[in-house]
Amino acid sequence: MRTSVFNAHTRCTLAPTNQNPSPARLTLPRQTIMATWKASSSSSSPAASPSRRFIPYRRRTKASPPRRPSSESPPRKMRSIADVMAKSPPVVEQEQDDGYGDVTCEKCDLGERDDELLLCDKCDKGFHMKCLRPIVVRVPVGPWVCVDCSDQRPVRRLSQKKIMHFFRIEKQIDQTERSQLSQEESRKHRRRSCSLTVKKRRRKLLPMVPSEDPEQRFAQMGTLASALTALGIKYSDDLTYVPGMAPRSANRSKFEKGGMQVLSKEDLETLELCRAMYRRGECPPLVVVFDPLEGYTVEADGPIKDLTFIAEYTGDVDYLKNRENDDCDSIMTLLLSEDPSKTLVICPDKYGNISRFISGINNHNRFGKKKQNCKCVRYSVNGECRVLLVATRDIAKGERLYYDYNGYEHEYPTHLFL
Repeated sequence: MRTSVFNAHTRCTLAPTNQNPSPARLTLPRQTIMATWKASSSSSSPAASPSRRFIPYRRRTKASPPRRPSSESPPRKMRSIADVMAKSPPVVEQEQDDGYGDVTCEKCDLGERDDELLLCDKCDKGFHMKCLRPIVVRVPVGPWVCVDCSDQRPVRRLSQKKIMHFFRIEKQIDQTERSQLSQEESRKHRRRSCSLTVKKRRRKLLPMVPSEDPEQRFAQMGTLASALTALGIKYSDDLTYVPGMAPRSANRSKFEKGGMQVLSKEDLETLELCRAMYRRGECPPLVVVFDPLEGYTVEADGPIKDLTFIAEYTGDVDYLKNRENDDCDSIMTLLLSEDPSKTLVICPDKYGNISRFISGINNHNRFGKKKQNCKCVRYSVNGECRVLLVATRDIAKGERLYYDYNGYEHEYPTHLFL
């Protein structure tokens, strides 16, 4: 019989040696069990009784210390990202072949200058920005198609009736009224005699002098109407405020960073006079000419004197933050605010006038400044910001008009300008 031996504080149970249960369990008295246990422990040794086995009993006397939470664990020493990158093997970037690696320009047959190579979204042909006619000065943000894939049709010449409807000309005035107006204008802008020792003569804006021939004026307005129609732009001689864009209340000259110069009373009268002349169909002697290299340009169809008012820059007024990814290449700054989110711009992509087509000089060319003959000036007119184009010198007939696109901010790319 196998006996299990425990310490004094443990109950002992006897069981048969075989695994098969006996038909009836034998129960012995407590005195018999204790006598047998004492006799076996005193007379026998482990060596003499090989069938006896001592099973030790392990009693827990002290609980294990609680596990320290992760937040209280000692901080691990971390390596800096510089050490990790220094010991890590370099990653070789595999160039993915997108199928356009061998694209060349269709005009010059060269594949260099990838940053200036445009791909047509229809025919997948490549064209350098400088090889296109007219030249593309910056990479388009949205989709772009070449001239062969564009469905733009040539615009026909408009009749006088359509021209009057296009510019919303109020009425035609006869020669008598014209002579009276010219006399009033000359009387109003007659030079006043004053002593040079009292005050310095201030340069004033001069009103535009339209062509005398009505047929010539209609021809001049016809070129502007054809250019605006070709680009899908409606004529507007004032700033437009469209719902969803900047409201008119946001156009306040007091928000200008550093302040804005106020248009004097005499210059304001000149501005209102020129606006009234525009409404009567009397425009400055300018024509819009399409150049194969520069696109639409503006040329003088008659002599223009220095400081003559040419036009006001018009279009939709919007916040600059809404036009950061716009494809319009004629956005003009209207208000520079301390808060960039309140800066306003003029966008002549839907509404505009002849000021949209005046060319810009190349700021990266030393001869660019010599071509400039007008400037863009921002004024505060009745508390609102306005942008006026004024001649900076005498302009002869046939001369092309240029001004500096980066007069205030150097944000416009002009390195491809001629």
